[in-house]
Amino acid sequence: MKHYFVNYRFSLLIVGVILYLSFFTPPKTELDTVSNIDKLAHICMYGGLCTIIWWEYLRCHANIHHLRTLVGALILPITLSGIIELLQEYATENRSGDWADMIANCTGALLATIGGYWILPRWIKPKK
Repeated sequence: MKHYFVNYRFSLLIVGVILYLSFFTPPKTELDTVSNIDKLAHICMYGGLCTIIWWEYLRCHANIHHLRTLVGALILPITLSGIIELLQEYATENRSGDWADMIANCTGALLATIGGYWILPRWIKPKK
C-alpha cells in the first residue's frame, strides 16, 4: 500500500484537488458567461489526472500491463467522476450533478488514455 502513496503521490494530490474543486462553492466571474467553459474545465481536470497517472505508471514500470492501466488510468477516474456527480446532486445543497459534466470527464480521461498509451511511452523511461 505504501508503494501507491510513494509512486502515485502526484496523482493522489490531483485527486484531492479535484475533490476540493468539486464540492466548494465557486466564486462568480466573468468567465461564467462563456458557454460551456465548465465543460472545458472538466475535460482538463480529468485529462490532467489521467495523464499524471500514466506518467507515474510509466516512470515506475518497464512493461505496460494493459489491464492495470485500463483500470487505474481510465476506469477508476471515470468511477470517481460518477461518484462525485452523484454526491453533488444528492448530498450537497450548493452543487448539482450534471450528465454533461460526466461526459466531459470521460472525454478528458479517454483523451489522456490515448495519449498515455501511444505518446507518453516514447518520452518517459522507467526508473532503474
